[in-house]
Amino acid sequence: MAILDGKAVAAAVRARVKAEVAALQAAHGVTPQLKVVLVGDDPASQSYVRGKEKQAREAGMGGETLRLPGDATQERVAGLVRELVADPEVDGILVQLPLPAHLDPEPVLLAIDPAKDVDGLHPLNAGRLMTGRSGLVPCTPRGIMHLLDHAGVTLAGRHAVVVGRSNLVGKPVALLLLARHATVTVCHSRTADLAGMVRGADVLVAAVGKPEMIRGEWIAPGATVIDVGINRVGERLVGDVEYAPAAARAAWITPVPGGVGPMTVACLLENTVQAAKARRGL
Repeated sequence: MAILDGKAVAAAVRARVKAEVAALQAAHGVTPQLKVVLVGDDPASQSYVRGKEKQAREAGMGGETLRLPGDATQERVAGLVRELVADPEVDGILVQLPLPAHLDPEPVLLAIDPAKDVDGLHPLNAGRLMTGRSGLVPCTPRGIMHLLDHAGVTLAGRHAVVVGRSNLVGKPVALLLLARHATVTVCHSRTADLAGMVRGADVLVAAVGKPEMIRGEWIAPGATVIDVGINRVGERLVGDVEYAPAAARAAWITPVPGGVGPMTVACLLENTVQAAKARRGL
């Protein structure tokens, strides 16, 4: 078993981003600008956006969080997004989810210009991914592909099983794996024989948000396990996969924390640079 260290891979991605930002500044006078919209004072969201802002600045790009009160109206949130869309200096827009319960996230996300949609959630970017065209890809799936490449995992012809079908992770990562010629099975809460499906996986991506739902004994010997889950159980953070017995069987496995999580922010910076270049035809 080898641990797929997301912290180390993310550091390498951030170093590449920093070099790319420096090259953009030197050749074109362009400093990519990321704006994060945060509504309310949810502690976890506050922590996430602080990390995004800090890493953006360390990479040499602009990173700013625009904060709205928790009782902000639907129109106020969408209006701020429209202001950012209209600002030619802004390259990337991210609305931190979840929004407060009284807000509908769909019209807010739809208001983002697909060219600035660094979360890759706009239907136009989702459609580009579906049809194999270039676009902005959701950050966590992009990070998962970096981890698989770092480990040198062969995907062509292999069986990849994705547990979870969200628009944020499950569906897009299945499409990315399919584009790399894996044979992909997507499982979910109504899958009849989940254990049997997992046992047949050369590559497993677990993204269901249920602590240790995937039992270690289900993992095929020599499989690669990517655990997207971050679940708090008492004082511990655990993934969607039962780690110790899975690690005893897997060739590669991501830890929780320190696996997929660091990749998400690193790929957000990568997407922001991609957006800055594409918007200027560079």
